[in-house]
Amino acid sequence: MSEKNSLKWGRQMAAIPGPSIIPDRVLAAFSQPMPDLYEGPLVEEQAIVRERLPSIAKTEGECFIITGNGHAGWQMATSNTLAAGDKVLVAEAGRFATIWGIYTSVSDVEVELLEGNDREPVDPAALEARLTEDTGHEIKAVLVAHVDTASSVRNDIPALRRAMDAAGHPALLMVDCIASMGCEEFRMDEWGVDIALAGCQKGLMVPPGISFVWASDKALAAHARADRRVGYFDWDARLDGSNMYSYYAGTPPIPHLRGLLEAMKIIEEEGGLEATWRRHEILASGVKAAVEAWSAPGGIEFNILDSDSRSNCVTTVLTGGLDPSELRSLCEKQAGLVLGLGIAGIDGFRLAHMGHLNPPMILGAIGTIEAALHSLGSPMGSSGVAAAAAAIGPHL
Repeated sequence: MSEKNSLKWGRQMAAIPGPSIIPDRVLAAFSQPMPDLYEGPLVEEQAIVRERLPSIAKTEGECFIITGNGHAGWQMATSNTLAAGDKVLVAEAGRFATIWGIYTSVSDVEVELLEGNDREPVDPAALEARLTEDTGHEIKAVLVAHVDTASSVRNDIPALRRAMDAAGHPALLMVDCIASMGCEEFRMDEWGVDIALAGCQKGLMVPPGISFVWASDKALAAHARADRRVGYFDWDARLDGSNMYSYYAGTPPIPHLRGLLEAMKIIEEEGGLEATWRRHEILASGVKAAVEAWSAPGGIEFNILDSDSRSNCVTTVLTGGLDPSELRSLCEKQAGLVLGLGIAGIDGFRLAHMGHLNPPMILGAIGTIEAALHSLGSPMGSSGVAAAAAAIGPHL
């Protein structure tokens, strides 16, 4: 048999759960010459970004910008609100809330795990029961991911807030929105979230390098007793409104701020954040319809069991008897489609549908995966392409 010719020679598409595809307008913003740090356009541009960022999380609270990735956001959140000997409760559902807990544990903070698994969301009843037991209110914060990038589960944040309220517990609710911000509906103030954090490289469509922490009044009040502070992350200096240098703890991340401003303009042009959420929901419906159609004994299946808990920004797919690395390699080397690696012991692949995407891109990715499944002889129930087109079609 002759060797196959690769078909990948168009533009490669990365369908990984971040960094997402970056709009050309955002990339162009990165190429502008460096400005004066102390007066002129940069001062005005960063002020616009800071003014608009609270609306991205649907909050009236304070937002901090960090030159660092989402893990820097983890550390800013906990170092500014916790004291030595405090206890936090990590609500497990996948991988990333657990890692956040590990980061927190090195700061003389006790970490307790509310055990979960890779295929289901955090159970609000279990959270309420544990907090009800904590009559001394030793637990100072609950750490949870809105969407876990490894498992692709979406946790029900309003239900978890109701569970905390039902227990009458004063702990801070801290939510990792790194995967979901800008993709999934998230209403910080309405949902009673005390701290939310995110990175720039997923739904917000900016190359990796900055992250954000949104803090409620309750979180800012907790800052007064915090003794785990780190100079770079400390809110006190950043809240000093007298100069931009203090707010960024040094030189601002100039290209990222300009790129983010452009990304915010794109969201506005789409019709605002609600329209962006709706687009993600529609495109995700196509992906979910495709995986449902492909599903077959010994073959493809969803990682997340409950359909209502499947995220609108990434879908983790189990591959049964098919080697997922073989599927990913075939898609990338022969077709130019880069799929996300299955991580945290999950044997499958991840198809991201976040950020700067439209139907041709999603339907093209689904079609490429289906072609690869045919090539590898994987069992399939029916055509995922047809199912995705049927799901997306009524919205065109």
